Amino acid sequence: MNVLILHDELPPDARPDELDVFTQVRAIGAALEALGHRWSAAGVTLDLAALQRRLGEPPTCDVVINLVESLARRMRLAHCVPALLDALGVPYTGAPTEGLFLTCGKTTAKRHLARCGIATPPWVEEGGETDPHAAFLPGRYIIKSVWEHASLGLDDDAIVEASSADDLRPVIRSRRERLGGEAFAEAFIDGREFNLALLESAPEPAAPRGAAVTHGRAPAEVFPPAEITFVDYAPDKPKIVGYAAKWAEESFEYNRTPRRFAFPPEDAPLVGRLRELALQCWDVFRLRGYVRVDFRVDEHGAPWVLEINANPCLSPDAGYMAAAAEAGLTYRDVVERLLRAAVAR
Repeated sequence: MNVLILHDELPPDARPDELDVFTQVRAIGAALEALGHRWSAAGVTLDLAALQRRLGEPPTCDVVINLVESLARRMRLAHCVPALLDALGVPYTGAPTEGLFLTCGKTTAKRHLARCGIATPPWVEEGGETDPHAAFLPGRYIIKSVWEHASLGLDDDAIVEASSADDLRPVIRSRRERLGGEAFAEAFIDGREFNLALLESAPEPAAPRGAAVTHGRAPAEVFPPAEITFVDYAPDKPKIVGYAAKWAEESFEYNRTPRRFAFPPEDAPLVGRLRELALQCWDVFRLRGYVRVDFRVDEHGAPWVLEINANPCLSPDAGYMAAAAEAGLTYRDVVERLLRAAVAR
């Protein structure tokens, strides 16, 4: 096939988390070549007419691999690319327009989770809106970006104490610029952190390992769950996977937050519940392609959904690919599955 990889068009001062897309392009390109496909790559800007011309009429590519996370560095616009591809009838990998829109904005996603009865930590928005399904609880809150991912702006100072929602609003305003322009406060669950990766199952052949489960609008395979561990953290240091833990290779956080896939027998009920919730998120957000769902588990063993990451990072060293390897899949296997599912649609 003739495959076009679309990615963000980045400025010279791009951050490490943004530049990582080029690592993904190179790795996917190598996998495509090994599979016998032709490929090219193109950066995408706000000029969607230029993208339409690049695709051609009729489109000159057989399928698009959509790695676009933002337009003009605004993640809230990421859904515009699949919307254009839908309008042109071009098959593409990853989340559909609606699913990407619902999951990209964290407060929009949390409202949808709450409406669907899926536990997510209570929250407070800058404009005064709070979780309509839960009363405000005094305690620790974490200030997060509404739109930006990759833990942008998350550090130890993002954890604050609050006795009322009014306490949080000035803190949200003071941090919003470093968080991409819009922020909110989420009740901090001081417990274990897990993430579960899902991959759409292509019609043929079946996945080599792992349970392929037909669930909702597309069949999904749930990879083995990963737990992020916090090694040698001082009692007063917040256990969070902040920006440093993901992108600053020389930092304490980066080197003290390994993931693990092996769990004792007593964790089996929790692992089963996390799988159920991940599939439920896949269903209620009408997702497809590939997804990572992030959880916190509190001191009572109750899981809370933090975020649904549609189209997560596909770099070879990323958490998604580590989970795929645990499921017995190679990098090339994942790319092939994504292509097959996109073309089958």
